Amino acid sequence: MSVQRTYGLRYIQGEPPGTTRLLRVKVLNGVNLAKKDIFGASDPYVRISLYRGDRDHGLLDTTTTSTIKKTLNPVWNEEFFFRVNPRDNKLLFEVFDSNRVTRDDFLGMVEIPLNHTTIQTETEGHALLPKSYILRPRSSRSRVKGTLELYLAYVSNGEDEENQEAEADTSGAQNSSDPSWEMVDLDNALDTLRTISCTNEASGASGPTNEESEEPLPPGWEVRTHQPTGKKYYINHNTRKTQWDPPQRGERTGSTTLPPDWEERQDSNGRIYYVNRVTRATQFERPIEESQETPSDEAQAQQRRNEAAELFRTRRHVSVEDTISMHSEMALPTSAGGVRSHEEQEESREVLVFQADGASAANDEEPLPAGWAMSKAPNGRVFYIDHNTRVTTWEDPRKTQNQRASVRRTGDTPTLVRRSSSNENLLQNLGPLPAGWEERTHVDGRVFYINHNNKNTQWDDPRLRLLGGPAVPYSRDYKRKYDYFRSKLRKPLSPFQNNIPNKVDIKVSRERILEDSYRAIMSLKRTDVLKARLWIEFDGEVGLDYGGVSREWFFLLSKEMFNPYYGLFEYSATDNYTLQINPLSGLANDDHLSYFEFIGRVAGMAVFHGKLLDGFFIRPFYKMMLEKPITLSDMEPVDSEYYNSLVWIMENDPVDLDLRFSVEEDYFGEITTRDLKPSGSDIIVTNDNKHEYINLVIQWRFMSRIEAQMKSFMKGFASLVPLEMIKIFDENELELLVCGLQDIDVNDWKAHSAYKGEYNPNHPVIIHFWKAVYSLNNEMRARLLQFVTGTSRVPMNGFRSLYGSNGPQLFTIEKVGNTNQLPRAHTCFNRLDLPPYNDYHELRRKLLVAIENTQGFDGVD
Repeated sequence: MSVQRTYGLRYIQGEPPGTTRLLRVKVLNGVNLAKKDIFGASDPYVRISLYRGDRDHGLLDTTTTSTIKKTLNPVWNEEFFFRVNPRDNKLLFEVFDSNRVTRDDFLGMVEIPLNHTTIQTETEGHALLPKSYILRPRSSRSRVKGTLELYLAYVSNGEDEENQEAEADTSGAQNSSDPSWEMVDLDNALDTLRTISCTNEASGASGPTNEESEEPLPPGWEVRTHQPTGKKYYINHNTRKTQWDPPQRGERTGSTTLPPDWEERQDSNGRIYYVNRVTRATQFERPIEESQETPSDEAQAQQRRNEAAELFRTRRHVSVEDTISMHSEMALPTSAGGVRSHEEQEESREVLVFQADGASAANDEEPLPAGWAMSKAPNGRVFYIDHNTRVTTWEDPRKTQNQRASVRRTGDTPTLVRRSSSNENLLQNLGPLPAGWEERTHVDGRVFYINHNNKNTQWDDPRLRLLGGPAVPYSRDYKRKYDYFRSKLRKPLSPFQNNIPNKVDIKVSRERILEDSYRAIMSLKRTDVLKARLWIEFDGEVGLDYGGVSREWFFLLSKEMFNPYYGLFEYSATDNYTLQINPLSGLANDDHLSYFEFIGRVAGMAVFHGKLLDGFFIRPFYKMMLEKPITLSDMEPVDSEYYNSLVWIMENDPVDLDLRFSVEEDYFGEITTRDLKPSGSDIIVTNDNKHEYINLVIQWRFMSRIEAQMKSFMKGFASLVPLEMIKIFDENELELLVCGLQDIDVNDWKAHSAYKGEYNPNHPVIIHFWKAVYSLNNEMRARLLQFVTGTSRVPMNGFRSLYGSNGPQLFTIEKVGNTNQLPRAHTCFNRLDLPPYNDYHELRRKLLVAIENTQGFDGVD
C-alpha cells in the first residue's frame, strides 16, 4: 500500500491538541465552466493552495490536479491530504485552462477560510456528502461561470483523537452512556460552570477550573490539561476552537445569545455570518452585547438619527432609480433657529437626513454623487464606479465634497444631506477662483470678476470654462474634403426633366416610427425621389418641416434602427456603446436583408441631406464601407481577448496548440465547426502558415459572417451616395460624416452663438443662460441641443458648422415672451426663444422643465 503525500504544515510532536488537523480534500468535478479558448474546448485543471493571511506572502503549500482535455465539464476525482491549522489557514481552489503555452486562462476560484467554514470529521459508519461551490472571479474584469464540486473532511486518526473530542458537538453528538460527557443547558450555563468549578477545585479533577482569575469561564468554555506536558488549554464549544490563553474579558462577559436585532445565517460556502436587521450590515465576527448604562434621551435620539442615516445610505446605494428633476431641489421651510419641528422632520424624512449638532459630515452618512455606485472587490476592498465617465477609483468621491462644504459649515448648524439628482448641478463644485482673480458686486447687484493679471474685467465666471467639456479639434483638411464632397453630390433634375417631385412627403407616427418609415421608403421604386427635399410630418402635429423636423426624424429613427433588441445589430464585445452587425440577424427577422437595405438608404439620405445619425459603429464597419482591408490592429478595440490570442500566435510557434483552419460558432447553444478554407479541419496551423490562418480568422470575424447583410446595406447606401465619393475620407472622417461628435464643448458652443432682439453676450439673461448650460452634465447638454436643433450631435468642426433650413445657421437666442412662459425652440432655424427671466435659478428651472417635458411640434415648426 503506497503512502500518499501530505501537503501543508508539518506535524510537530507534542504540539497542543487542535493546533493542526489532517484534512482530506477531494476535487471531484467541474460543471459548466467558462469557455475562454476561442479555438476549441478548454483543458481545465485545479491548483490548490494553502496559505495564511496574504495570498502572495503567506503561501504554505500548493499542488495541482491533472489536466482534463477538451471539456467544459471535467471530472477529476483526485484526493489530497493537507495538514492545516483550522484557526487561521485558508484553502484556495483556482481553475485554469492549460491550452496556452505561456499563459493559462483563469476560469474561476473558490476560497474557503477554515475558521469560518463548518467542516465535519470523518467517523465510521457516517458518510459525508460533497458540496458544490460557485466559481467566483478574482477581479471585476474576470468572466467566470460554473461550479466546482469538492469533498472536505477532517481525518479521524490516533493523533487527532483528543482534538476530535474537543471539537465534538456537545448538543447532539454525545453518547448518553459515556460518563465523560454531560449535557449543558446554555441558558443556565453560568451557574452550572460555577458549581463545576468549585467541585473541581476541591477534588483536583481536570475539569473546568480557573485558577488565574476569580471570574468564571463564559458559557460554552472548558479548561483541560494536556497530559504529555501538563499545560492547561481552553476549549470553546461555541466555535469549536482550542487555545492556550484563557478567554479575554470581552469573551468572558459575552453571551451565547445574540444581541437584539441580530440574526445568524449561513452562506453557500458553509460560513456562519451575522446580520444586523437595523443597519442591514453583515459581519463574520459574532456580535457581543456590551453592558452599558442607560443612555440619555438625547443620546437615544442621536442614535436613532445615526441609524436613520445609515438606513438612508444603504437604500440610496442599492436604489435603481436615481433621477429626480431639478425643479424639486427647493429647500423645505425651517422653523426659527434653523431646526425644523418634529412634524416637518417626519414629513421630509424620505428626502433629508439630519446630522448631529456639532458633528462633521461622515462619508457613510451621505449619498453618493449622481451617477456613482459603490461595490466591493473580491478581496473585500470597497471601490467606486463613476458611470458618467465609465471609470473606477479607490477614492471616495464624497471626500472632496466634504472638504469643500466644511468651509461653509458651522458646528452649531445642522447639515442637510440631500439625495443627488441625475441632473447634477456642476456649479456646486467650482472651487476657488484662479490665481489673480477677484469677485466683486456691481452697484446694480450684478457679480463681476476682475483679472488682476491682465487688468481686465468680465461678467462671466472664469471657472466655468473648466466645465465646458473637451475642445473640438478644427480640421481644415476635413473641411476641404467636406466642401468638395458636397459640391460633387448630384442634385435631382427639375421635375420637368425627370418627373421627380419638389419634395418627398413622409408621414409617420412617433409610436411606430420604424415600421412607418420602412413602408414609406421601401415602397419607392425610384430612390432618386429621396434626394428631393424631405418633408416629414408626425401624426397629430402641425409643425412645418424646414429642416428641424427632419433632423428629429433621423434622430428618433436611428435610435430604433440600431436598437439591439430588434436583432439587426449587437453591441461589440468591449462595451455597450459601439455597434456591429449581428451575424444571426436572419434568425430574428426573416426580412432582415430588406431591413438592412432600408437602413442603408436612411444612412445615404442622412449623408446626402447633411443630417446626422445617432449611433456609433466599430471601426471595421467603416473600413468595409470604404472597401479597405481590415488588419489585426482593428480587432483590438472590438474584442481584446481575440486580439491577444492572435498576437500570441503571431509572435510564437502555435504548433503546440493543435489548431486547425476552422472555428467554432455558437448558434444559441449549438456548437458547430466551420472551415476557414476547404478541408480546414484537417490542416494544422504551423509557424509557416499562421499568417494565412490569422488573415482568414479576421476575414471570418468581420466579413464572411455578415457578407449578405453588408451587401444589402451598401446597396441601399449607394442608391443615394456614390461609393466613389466617400472614398476621399478615411474611416475616422467617415464616422464623423455619418454620426458627428458625441461630446459637447460649451466653450465652442458659446463662442459660435448669435443673439437677436435686445439680447447680447453681456446681457444678464444671456449670462444666466450660459451659466445654466455650464451647470448641466453632458447628457442634459445633449438634450438641450436636441431640443433647439432637433439633433444631439455636433458636426465635425463644431458649432460653427451647424446647418439650418437655408444653409449654415448658428445657434441663436432671441428675446421672446414673458416670464410666465417656458422657453420655445425653432428647430428649423436653430433658434431658442428665451423669455427675460428675473434671475438665474428661475431661468435654469424653467429651461429644464421645457427640456424634460416637451415633445412634438406646433405652429411653424
